[in-house]
Amino acid sequence: NISTIKNKPFSNNNIETFTKPADKISEGINFVEDKIKSGDQVYWVCPIIDESDKLKLTPAIKRFENLKSKYDFSIGLIHGSLKKDEKDEIMSKFISGELKLIISTTVIEVGIDNPNANTIIIENAERFGLAQLHQLRGRVGRSGQKANCILLYSSTISETGKKRLSIMKNSNDGFYISEEDLKLRGFG
Repeated sequence: NISTIKNKPFSNNNIETFTKPADKISEGINFVEDKIKSGDQVYWVCPIIDESDKLKLTPAIKRFENLKSKYDFSIGLIHGSLKKDEKDEIMSKFISGELKLIISTTVIEVGIDNPNANTIIIENAERFGLAQLHQLRGRVGRSGQKANCILLYSSTISETGKKRLSIMKNSNDGFYISEEDLKLRGFG
């Protein structure tokens, strides 16, 4: 038997997705500040934990240090190299509202439910697969309020990367997104 569940556990069809080039990051920083001042909490996702000689991507640790120097509200950092109890403590502080902004890697992709977080920024979004982007975007909009997902991309984005971000920008339907992912990547 095959069961198809079309409805979502949260009515988060209210997520608006934007794409922005990385050189417009200052707009994202200002947007985050406005959202937090209005009572929202924000996820900011980076593709790697620390600097890499091979990958010219924004690491979570560097973004954390950069934003911590810009904002006067509480910010947390979470990634896969932390011990489980450290991750749990940081997420508890975020869910309780003690932390307003959390910088992370994809460690927040599943199993996180914070109804007060209605904004997510994903840096180097072109580097993530469609399923992963869809999962990350699913962290916001869980309260039924309007939510925002900003996909920041680098100037060296490939044509496939552009197609991926366009799919994400234009759809919140996981079935459609997985079908398009299959067309782009093939089977396997």
